[in-house]
Amino acid sequence: MFRHRLTRLLAPPVIIISFAHIAYAVLAIPSAQEVEATPAPLSNNVSTYATDLIYPRGLKFGPDGNLYVAESGNGGDVESMGTCENYTSPFTPYHPAMTARVTMIGPDGTQTIVADGMPSARDAYGDVVGSTDVAFIDDVLYVLNAGGGCSRGNPDAPTGVYRANTDASAEVVGDLSTFFPNNPSAAPLDDDYEPDGAANAMVAYDGKLYVVNANHATFEEVSLDGSIRRVLDISATEGHITPTALTLYEGNFYIGNLGVFPVDAGISKVYKVTPEGEIEVYAEGLTMVLGLAFDDQGQLYVLESSTADDEFPVAGAGRVVRVADDGTLDVIATGLSYPIGMTFGPDGFLYVSNYGYGGDPSAGE
Repeated sequence: MFRHRLTRLLAPPVIIISFAHIAYAVLAIPSAQEVEATPAPLSNNVSTYATDLIYPRGLKFGPDGNLYVAESGNGGDVESMGTCENYTSPFTPYHPAMTARVTMIGPDGTQTIVADGMPSARDAYGDVVGSTDVAFIDDVLYVLNAGGGCSRGNPDAPTGVYRANTDASAEVVGDLSTFFPNNPSAAPLDDDYEPDGAANAMVAYDGKLYVVNANHATFEEVSLDGSIRRVLDISATEGHITPTALTLYEGNFYIGNLGVFPVDAGISKVYKVTPEGEIEVYAEGLTMVLGLAFDDQGQLYVLESSTADDEFPVAGAGRVVRVADDGTLDVIATGLSYPIGMTFGPDGFLYVSNYGYGGDPSAGE
């Protein structure tokens, strides 16, 4: 069984790593249930912050000081081969349902569901796609969801950006299930192409929302009026690198990529992308990048989901590193298992999603 938890890091630099359930943002990640391993122990600067989440993914602190965690849900019971025309997938059948949500965690640990009833789908291997990230604009919570659309058996609830209402319902703001197939990337993956993409991470900037699509290797801008614009087709210049992580610093975007399976240590990179879509390598020599965050000194922290030179991700092989000025990597925390998603809190600690893919959702802690 794999645990899902929020944890905090306490060693210098003082970092609270909250391990929330990670949203299944990358369709190429094998189920952790397939990988049997005894996890390496967590480094002593890591402690549990919150438990009992259902496959948490991306997480951010809101303007109210509370932590908001995207939870993918666990799909449903009915099988679906997808309803898209001319579509086949190695991940079918899916088991779709409207079980994805967002949970708010207060400073005292109290958990409140603040957005519910969004699409979720469990694939043939037990991995789940659902809510993957959160962001705020003018105190309003927006949710990125990757569990919708015809390819996952949720044709009436698209993959896209949702706005959370005060009654914990959620409504579509940006329909990515319509945009993605009508705007194909230059180098799509033929063997596991998903019409609905894999919207994996999101940030808010200047009144708009920005999204990375891991399955198509693209970067989109979503306006609150529902219009969507492609900022950059990453696949056109970098190939299909599976972009999975996103953060913002001083008006520029930073995108990290997953790499390939079997895991090939050191091939992942972080790219700096301007609002105009210009791209350059910012850091390299990384492995399975699934989270990025800058501290208030401008230092970049990178979440590596598994650094083991193995066929699949390995429990206990995840870590957080800091990119030094000369490009070398300083190890900050180790012993993480299947982590995905990372953010700084107002207290200066890092909060990280751990045990975010694979495993039994009822075992979350």
